[in-house]
Amino acid sequence: MDERVRLRLDVAYDGTGFSGWAAQPERRTVAGVLVEALDLLLGAGVAAGLTVAGRTDAGVHATGQVCHVDLPGEVWRAHDGRLLRRLARLLPGDVRVRAMGVVPDSFDARFSATFRRYEYRVTDAPWGAEPLRRHEILAWPRALDVDRLAAASAGLVGEHDFAAYCRRKENATTLREVTRLDWRREADGVLVATVQADAFCQAMVRSLVGAMLVAGDGRRPVEWPAALLTRRERSSEVTVAPAHGLTLVAVGYPNDPAEYARRAEATRRLRVPAGS
Repeated sequence: MDERVRLRLDVAYDGTGFSGWAAQPERRTVAGVLVEALDLLLGAGVAAGLTVAGRTDAGVHATGQVCHVDLPGEVWRAHDGRLLRRLARLLPGDVRVRAMGVVPDSFDARFSATFRRYEYRVTDAPWGAEPLRRHEILAWPRALDVDRLAAASAGLVGEHDFAAYCRRKENATTLREVTRLDWRREADGVLVATVQADAFCQAMVRSLVGAMLVAGDGRRPVEWPAALLTRRERSSEVTVAPAHGLTLVAVGYPNDPAEYARRAEATRRLRVPAGS
């Protein structure tokens, strides 16, 4: 039997027209579209084991998503150097594979990752979002203060139980380490939150943003988002920010490929419930 080759794919997409990443019956998803294109190009089921770094929700975008697939070595050799351009011709305009390359079998797009970084864009301009950017920027109806946003975010950095900000899954931990959480106002007036952590639970980033925005516009004290970390269940007071303002911009991996397997093993022990 021919050896298999593992490919890393770097993927970008406009999430507006997708029901999220994960394949779902009768729904258009990023994984579904990508698998369909690979099947048309290589043959049904030839590209196997599609695994993604982070399953984005419906409407969430990505410029730095990462996934991997396995191909028979002979198929890769037959298409090497041409597969990227051929995929570009088959894929719809709202999803692109920007790069691909062979990685060790020990590389796991999900479990080998050391961090995920998201950006959330919001405008408080009185006229709302610019028409050409309305699918990536949330229009906020109240003025936002960058200093208040910064103060609200400060207490959320570090390792905490983010149960108040997560949609809980049975037997899954809500303990996460946020390594970066900051805000900036760009030259065009758009506010950008950058959030980085080892991993995120479902709806966590958008929940954090939702809590910080009401502190940023003065309706809640700046201490309120961090005070919720004492909760051990999801807070009904937190409004999840709309999906379209959120973009996955980067996924990090160990610099040394020899560390892929070690990182994956450590992550599985931490994130996967026993018996799963």
